[in-house]
Amino acid sequence: MKKKHIFYWSPFLTEIATIKAVINSAFAINRYDRNYEAYIIDAAGEFAQKQEELKKKKINTINLYKFKYIRFLPIYGKISSRFSFFIIFFFSFFKLKKIIKYKEPEYLIIHLISSLPLLLLTIFNFKTKFILRISGYPKLNFVRIFFWKILLKKINKVTCPTLATYSLILKLKIVPSEKLFFLPDPVINVNEINFLKNEKVNINLSNYIIGIGRLTKQKNFSFLIDVFRNLNLIDNDLKLVIFGNGEEREALEKKISLFSLQKKIIIFPFTKNVYPYLKNAKCFILSSLWEDPGFVLLESSFCRTFIIASNCMNGPDEIIRKNNAGLVYECSNKFDFLVKYNQFVNLSKLEKEKIKKNALIASKGFTIFKHFSEIKKIIN
Repeated sequence: MKKKHIFYWSPFLTEIATIKAVINSAFAINRYDRNYEAYIIDAAGEFAQKQEELKKKKINTINLYKFKYIRFLPIYGKISSRFSFFIIFFFSFFKLKKIIKYKEPEYLIIHLISSLPLLLLTIFNFKTKFILRISGYPKLNFVRIFFWKILLKKINKVTCPTLATYSLILKLKIVPSEKLFFLPDPVINVNEINFLKNEKVNINLSNYIIGIGRLTKQKNFSFLIDVFRNLNLIDNDLKLVIFGNGEEREALEKKISLFSLQKKIIIFPFTKNVYPYLKNAKCFILSSLWEDPGFVLLESSFCRTFIIASNCMNGPDEIIRKNNAGLVYECSNKFDFLVKYNQFVNLSKLEKEKIKKNALIASKGFTIFKHFSEIKKIIN
C-alpha cells in the first residue's frame, strides 16, 4: 500500500527546542506508522546542519532551494531576526504553494513562521489538510486574536503543547473546540537519552548547578547570575554552569566580570549532548520568564536531576508543581528563590529522591511514543 505523506514546515534561524519537536515527531511517524511517511521542508538550508541526525533517523527533507541562503541572514537581534524571517517568507511563498499543490501531502504540520502557510491556506484551496502546532504560550491582544480567527477559518486542526495553552485558545474561541487538541511534545527519546547521558565528557566539573537555554531575555540568565552571587557567599566552592548561545552572551559575560565571578560561572556554547552535565549537576535551575512547556525541564526530569523552577507559564505549573516534582519559586523574585534553594539544600536524601522520581514519572508523558499515540488519533 502506498504511504500517505505528512510534511513539516518549521524554518528556523537558531537552535531552539521546537526543532527537536519537529524532528522527533517526524521520526515517530516514520518509525511507528505504516500508513504515513513524514518529510521536513527545508526552506532556506536551515536543516543542512541537521543532516547527520536526519539521516540517522531516516527522515528525508524537501529543499525549496539548492542554494542555502540561510547562512547570509542575520540571526540575532529582534529587528535583524524579523528581517530574516521576512526574507524566508518572501522567498518561500510561491515555492511552498507549488509543493503543496503538486505533491499533495495528506497533512502539512506547521510549527514556525506559521503566517506563511496560514496565508496560503486563506488565499488558495488545497486538498492538503493543515495542522497548526502552537509553539510557546501565545501573547494575544485584540488585533492578534482578530487575525488568528481569520487565518484559522480553514485550518483542519490546532494542537497545543500544554493544557494551559489549550484552555486559553478554547476560552478565546479562536477555533471550534472540535478542531483543538492537546498534544504533548516528543521531548524524550528514551533509548537516545539513556545512551547519551552516560557518555564521557572532557570537562571536569563538580559541585555545580546548571542552567540551559538560549542566551535571550526569555531565559532570564541575568537573574540567575544575580542570585548565584548570593549562593556563592554561602558556598564558596559552588559553581554555576550555563549552556547556550544567543545575543545576550556579551552582556552576561560583562555582568560575570563585574561581580568577579569568572572562576565561578562558566558559559559554554550550545552542545548536542548536555545530558551528562545534567546527570551530574547538583540541581537544574529554570529561570525563564515563560516556557511552553520547557524541553530542558523535561530532560532534567528524565535525567533525575533535581529541579528548581520559576513559576512562569506553563511548564513548571503543569509538570513540576502539579506532580510535586521539584521546587517552584516566584518568577524573578530573588528572595523567594533563595528561600526555595535553602529548602532544597535542607531536604533529606530520601525526600530528594522521592521528588526526582516524581519528575521522572511526569517526563514519561512526553516521550516520542506517547506523542505518536496522541498524534495518531489526530491525523486519523
